[in-house]
Amino acid sequence: MNIGILGLGTVGGGVVNVLKKNREEIARRTGAKLQITHAAVRNVNQRRICSTEGITLTQEPFEVVNNDTIDVVLELIGGTTLAKDLVEVAIKNGKHVITANKALIATHGSELLALAKDNNTQLLFEAAVAGGIPILKSLEQGLSANRIEMVAGIINGTGNFILTEMRDKARDFDSVLKEAQKLGYAESDPTFDIEGIDAAHKLTILAAIAFGCELNFSQVSTQGISQVSSEDIAFATELGYSIKHLGIAKKEDGEIQMRVHPTLIPKRHLLANVDGVMNAVLVKGNALGSTLYYGAGAGDEATASAVIADVVDIIKDTASHDVLGWQSFESSTFKNQDDIESIFYLRLLASDKPSVLADITTILANYNISVEAVVQKQVDEQNNAHIAIITNVIKTRDINAAVEIIQSKDFIQEQIKIIHVETL
Repeated sequence: MNIGILGLGTVGGGVVNVLKKNREEIARRTGAKLQITHAAVRNVNQRRICSTEGITLTQEPFEVVNNDTIDVVLELIGGTTLAKDLVEVAIKNGKHVITANKALIATHGSELLALAKDNNTQLLFEAAVAGGIPILKSLEQGLSANRIEMVAGIINGTGNFILTEMRDKARDFDSVLKEAQKLGYAESDPTFDIEGIDAAHKLTILAAIAFGCELNFSQVSTQGISQVSSEDIAFATELGYSIKHLGIAKKEDGEIQMRVHPTLIPKRHLLANVDGVMNAVLVKGNALGSTLYYGAGAGDEATASAVIADVVDIIKDTASHDVLGWQSFESSTFKNQDDIESIFYLRLLASDKPSVLADITTILANYNISVEAVVQKQVDEQNNAHIAIITNVIKTRDINAAVEIIQSKDFIQEQIKIIHVETL
């Protein structure tokens, strides 16, 4: 099987190295000889993490997708413009395509999968979600007897590293972000990671595989971690929780909800103990119950492992042309974000005066919101206090309405913080 690679950076170089290192084992499992014959790169003279011996390099990517000798194209350049054009041409030329491009699949996956089906080729993308963790294959194959009720995961290593450092070393967000950039965990422009866009792309794909719905990135409610403070971390710890940046997808009463946001989860929960740059995905099925998938969510050889696993599926002809379950799928209804029910954490900076806490709880009670836990600490000489509250389960629109009224009171000194709480 001849393979052409679009992009020979971190992941592409990892694929070359893993194929070379495990060539005999892969041949034993597949009975096939895999060889990378061509690669499209930006600069043919650039130093790389892999050997390019025996690989024809070109700076023109369409030479790869139009090459009649190539059977499988690995799209590893990223983006949603040129990458989309290249994938379309490759598929129309009858080539199988494997990609690690979560943005491409989340935004254009439905049409590209339909195109692949029409051309009797495969479009596979295990590496697009959670790096080397085989979560998509687990959802599609290993859990196929289950009706999936929920998928919840830590699916961005950068955000997880930042929150872990803030918790364990009592550091502020900005200083940890700078360290993450220095270590190469965060880009110079970290927006996609810290504001949840990267995780939202991945959650879109997870939800589509889990529930058999269309890929609909626009339906993901997304909130980043840049507003999580050291005070929030400390209060969460005192209340028995850890703050994680979760992607959560649920299907209840025929309605699908997809959301990415900071989340308080009990410290005893397995997800609360997934630290650093590691990823983990919790899946709840109606037959098996809850299962957890943990591993490296990024990195050259970890992601290459998932890419090559897709190549093996093509060789063995075990990949489905109906990966989203469209044959039985009619339509999906996405839940209005205001109707989503959750426990909530509130943190308020308020004047420490008599009746302030009573006034706050009265306003909450007017919206049928009860206080399950509260912690109050004086923070400055102006007699201001931080108040942290854990509520009962309530609709998002009700907590937002109550907080809007509380925010207008003259005893509130700064913007009220609202964070979801999940017991999972």
